Amino acid sequence: MKINIYYGGRGLPGDPTLVAVKIMMTVFEELNVKVEKFDLFEQKNSITTLPRTLKDADGVVLASTVEWHGVGGMMMSFLDACWLYGDKEKISRLYMAPVVMSTTYGEKEAELDLMNAWQSLGGTVCPGISGYMPEVSELENNETYKKLIEKAAENIYRSVNQHTTALPVSVMAVRKATYKTRNTTLTQQETEQLSEYASDEHYVAKQKEDIKELTDLFKGKMKSHKQVNEDNLPALFRAAFKPDAGVNVKYKINIRGKDKAFILRIDGKDLEAVYGDLVYADIEMSLEKQVMMDIVEGRLSFQRGFMAGNIVAKGDFGKIRQLDQLFEFRPQA
Repeated sequence: MKINIYYGGRGLPGDPTLVAVKIMMTVFEELNVKVEKFDLFEQKNSITTLPRTLKDADGVVLASTVEWHGVGGMMMSFLDACWLYGDKEKISRLYMAPVVMSTTYGEKEAELDLMNAWQSLGGTVCPGISGYMPEVSELENNETYKKLIEKAAENIYRSVNQHTTALPVSVMAVRKATYKTRNTTLTQQETEQLSEYASDEHYVAKQKEDIKELTDLFKGKMKSHKQVNEDNLPALFRAAFKPDAGVNVKYKINIRGKDKAFILRIDGKDLEAVYGDLVYADIEMSLEKQVMMDIVEGRLSFQRGFMAGNIVAKGDFGKIRQLDQLFEFRPQA
């Protein structure tokens, strides 16, 4: 038989939970039980991989100290890892006993919290022990207290060894009715491998860097699409130009917020697309930068923009439809 003890305290001198665990380990060893103790505070960087240590265990002791409120962050992180990465089928066959010592208040609440958490994971709970010990000397020098802890260890051994049957608990019924397991196609082995990646600080840091790089890249692309500027607008019109030998026309397009107008001079197959000024134009138009962006990205035509009132024009209105025929802008991928 093997029992794993997971200690969630801070490992400070004078922690009564450490004294209780030491007494229990002595009893287990006398009963020829293999005992392995895991100090969560020493394995905080690899805590997501600890659920795999449950595989060869027959019983579990969750030991923690209440210093001000609850069982502490390390223990909760371990239980979170069991929920995310643990083998639920294995956990369902494991007996867990809580050991909680308080130096302030709340040992009973913390003990109950551990029991509820383990039952929510699907495991079975057996009686543990809890107590209020403001000074560790009260436990070290009191033989009656030591015997109570020894008795608790013996009861844990019997429960695990005899596979004691427990009555159903409501938390399991509620869990089956309301808890929904996340949809996943990962096998248990892949889930455990994921826990390794989650515990690898260098891997996580690299992933964050990659995500930031991709985010910046897409932001840059979005910005380049959304910003109509003096550098790319003439090139976009030249790339979309469809020459027509019988056309001779001049356009003046005022983009609101720009100092200079955007000029299009078309003479057959020749196109001039520049920023500047034009005294005489066949048609002069005025529009917002966003409207121009929609046009060059293929989401809007000049004619539709004019009909919707997004483009103000004066001159030969027939030239607006002709503008759509001379320039073919395709929607951005």
